[in-house]
Parts: sequence; C-alpha cells; structure tokens
Amino acid sequence: MRLSKLSTLPIFVLSFCSTFLFAGCNPPNPSSTTTLKLLYWQAPTILNPHLSTGFKDSEASRITLEPLASFDNDGNMVLFLAAEEPTLANGGVAADGKSVTWKLKQGVKWSDGTPFTAADVKFTYEFITNSQVGSTTAGTYEVIDSVEVVDNYTVKINFKEVNPSWFLVFMGTEGMILPKHIFEDFNGANGREAPGNLKPVGTGAYKVAEFKPGDVVVYEPNPHFRAPEKVSFQRVELKGGGDATSAARAVLQTGDADFANNLQVEKTILQELEKAGQGKVVANFGALSERILINHTDPNKATEEGERSSVKFPHPFFKDKEVRQAFALAMDRDTIGEKLYGSTGKATANILVAPPQYNSPHTSYELNLEKAAALLDTTGWQDSNNNGIRDKDGVEMKVVFQTSVNPLRQKTQAVVKQGLQSLGIDVELKSVDASVFFSSDPANNDTVEHFYADLEMYTTGNTNPDPGAYMKTYTCKEIPQKENKWSGQNHGRYCNQEYDSLWEKSTTELDPEKRRQLFIQMNDILIEDAAVIPLVHRANVVGVSNSLTGVDLTPWDLRTWNIVDWNRR
Repeated sequence: MRLSKLSTLPIFVLSFCSTFLFAGCNPPNPSSTTTLKLLYWQAPTILNPHLSTGFKDSEASRITLEPLASFDNDGNMVLFLAAEEPTLANGGVAADGKSVTWKLKQGVKWSDGTPFTAADVKFTYEFITNSQVGSTTAGTYEVIDSVEVVDNYTVKINFKEVNPSWFLVFMGTEGMILPKHIFEDFNGANGREAPGNLKPVGTGAYKVAEFKPGDVVVYEPNPHFRAPEKVSFQRVELKGGGDATSAARAVLQTGDADFANNLQVEKTILQELEKAGQGKVVANFGALSERILINHTDPNKATEEGERSSVKFPHPFFKDKEVRQAFALAMDRDTIGEKLYGSTGKATANILVAPPQYNSPHTSYELNLEKAAALLDTTGWQDSNNNGIRDKDGVEMKVVFQTSVNPLRQKTQAVVKQGLQSLGIDVELKSVDASVFFSSDPANNDTVEHFYADLEMYTTGNTNPDPGAYMKTYTCKEIPQKENKWSGQNHGRYCNQEYDSLWEKSTTELDPEKRRQLFIQMNDILIEDAAVIPLVHRANVVGVSNSLTGVDLTPWDLRTWNIVDWNRR
C-alpha cells in the first residue's frame, strides 16, 4: 500500500507548451502593464464552485478561492492552504487507510482580514454535504464520515471505509475552501442566496471588486494575501461573452487581451490567427473528452409535479440497447477529430482517457451505417408509413440534439445530424447560450442537468489523477432530479447496478492494479452499453499573449490555478 506516493503517478500530458516564455514579442502598452485581461467566452454566472455546473464558474472562482492542495502536470502535489503533504511516514495518512490529517498554513487570512482556520475546512464539508444546499460537488464528499478540528491549524478527515483516494477531497477543482463566517447563515435551502456566491471572500492572491453575472468579473489584489510580493497585477479583468473565435483573435491577432480560455475553434482558424505574432496557442491533453449524452428518460413526458426527463418514464427508444448502439455506429468521429479539431483533438472510443493507465484497450469505434440500419431494423424501428422517418408503435424516431452555442460544436452537430438522417432519423438541432446551458440554475429548463432533449453534447472529464469521483458520475445516485434540485452529475439518467457495484468496490480497493482494472471495467460497460457516446479526446486549448509569462497548465486543476505566478514580461 503506497498511498503517499502521489508524485509517482504517471500522468498523460502532451503539451505544445506548458510553462513558457515567448521570445520576439512586442513591448506592452504601459497602460496595460498592471492590468491582466482574461477572455472567457463562456461567461461566469456564479462564483461559488460548489454550486456550479460548468468549468467557467470554477475558473472565475479559482482566482480568489483555494483548495488545501492540488496537482501539477506530473502529478506532484502542490500546496496551497496546507502546510505539508500528508504521508504514511509523517502520520498524515493513517496506516489503516481510513483517515488523513492535514496540517494547515498559519497566518493565512481571508480577504476581509478574518483568520483562516481548520473550522473553515470543516464548515466547507458541512455546506457541500447539506442536501438542502444542493451542492454540485456533494458526490465527491460522500466518502467522508466526519471532519474533525484537532486544533486551529490541524484538521482530520475520517472516512466511512478504507479510502485509497483520500486526496480527492479538498483538492484541486472541487476542493476550494469556503469561509465559514460568510456562509454559516446560508447553510441550507437559502444557500444560493448567500452574498458570497457573487462577491466571494477568499484566500487567494486577488479578491473580487466587481461582478456582473454573465458579463465581467474585476479583481484587485487581496490586501491580506500571505505573499504580497508575488502579486503582479493591480487589476484583473475576466470578460465573458462573445465566442471562442473572437476571444482567440483578441489574444493572437490584435493583442487586445492577454489570455483566452477554452479556444474550441477549428484548427485552420487558430493556425491563421497565430500567424499575426501577438500570442501563442497552448494546448494540453488532459482528461477531457467531448461526448454525446443519451437521455435514458423521456423528455416529452412529465410527472404530476411537472418534472420532465423523470426516471419514472424510460425513453421510448433509447431504452433499447441496440438502438443506442446504432446511434453510436452513425457517429463519424474521424471527420470530427481530424477535420474540425486537428491537433487539438483526436477521436476516441473511451470516456476515461487519462491518466493513460486507465485507458481501456478493449474498446473501439467504427462508422458503419449499414450495421446501424440493421440494428434498427431488428428492433422494429422501420419506416412503416413511408415518410422517411423510422417509427414503431405509433412513435416516430425524432430527436432533439442540444449543445452550447459555439461554431465548432454547431459543425459537429451537423456531422452527427447527417449520419443520423441517413438512417431515417429526424434530427432537430438546438443550441443554447453557454451561460444558460451550464448555469446550474434549478429554475432554468435549458441546463445540462434538466436535459429536456434526447441528445446533448459537451466536454468534461476527471479533474484529478484518480478517476474515482469522475466515474461516480454515472452511478444511479448521481441522477439529477427535482427532489435534489437537479444537482446530480449523471445528466443522462443512466442506471446500471452492475456499474454501481464496480464503483463501490473501487472506493475500498487498496491494490492499485485491481483498482485500475475496476475503472477499466466501468469504462467498458458504458461503451458496450452505449450509455454515452464519446467523440473526441480534447486538449485544453488557450491563447496566451507573448507578453505574459508564468502560465502553467495542468489537467488536474483550473487554468487559473497558479495565477499568482503570472507576470508581464
């Protein structure tokens, strides 16, 4: 058992650049040397990562909030609020694998001057796991039995069972700590009403000065930051809205911005913009994959309470495995990967794509329309009335296929539609503004959680070298419903007891090889069952100005994770 050897984890990271200095840049405008301009075409709508669905909100939150620790490109632990890495040798990781004790940095203050203590860590756990709050990260923390404050600067995490992945909680993307004194009066059904959701108090290098949801976040230096000498900018502007192409142009061609996130743009456009010489495209292959989710419930039926896509009503044709497999066979992944993504994406058959030791060798994909048609014929879905659309028992095979507004995604939709239509399937394409699609607003019917469509497409993946929390996404308990405020991550409503059993075993299996095989089996079930259709293993693609230094991408945290190290050349 080697729970402490996190730094030896082999991480699959192929990057064009990671930490970099670009030569031959133009001198910066003096008026911009103290202002850092970030472009996020998917605009943040909330600054509490535990109430957020999309990475866009977590990215903006990460500039001011911090976890106990995170992982760099190579899987080495990087400390933020923790004073030391817990290990078996120093007693931080219990020999029985059922607890971990963190030593915290002393003298750290929140941006309002209040001291940071172990009580904040305990409260963050209580907030996340309060079912009335409806936290989107609650699933990751279900392994915890209790959080114990040993003293002001020591916190002990007790697990319900032996836990080989003790480092999933309070780490990285899903581990940001909230201030108890700001949220303790909002630890319940009123959680989304907390002022701290819109103007967070954090321990990071910058604090929020102004926030207009769906538009802009303005940050200024945190006057109580523990290392003020490292803070390089007097103002940070995170601008949302627009589209990925205009964001890329602002950094790569016109030089109007310093950093552009998530450049989901066709390869030919990026190559042309980069020729202007103002910045560089930086791509990092982590664990993200663009996938199509299949709705296993009927989006067109509603319960007496008005809940659509309810587990009470199975989907009229996706309930058949052969139909789902036929849809998967109609996906032209090679065209999507090679023609649209190019060097920033490659076709994949797997949902779990990184680290590489978890990438299943048993799966494959193919574009085979004849085989797909035969499957549909066999299941009785045929065009009985000669109107060009397959039908069965009076139900026509019509699907609504939704995704966020983005030229690359709309072109992907077109490729998918062409394949499905050739099989006699009617496809209606729907595109939703990203700020709405990923808003996690319980009252918004167009979010990925509500999934009031038949197919939907977006990118996600494990945010930790250990895929435990990510693979939990497909368990039955993670299904978003009205009763849990649509806070679950299993948006497709897939439920398979065999899959759930494998995941449960993975939570207590200490043998690394046996645990690796469990995750591969889980991936294989999802693919064989066509529970979800992976399309492309996507790189994290950003644009960085030639005048900006210190940007260091990691697959295991947000792009802004080390913003304290960013500087102007």
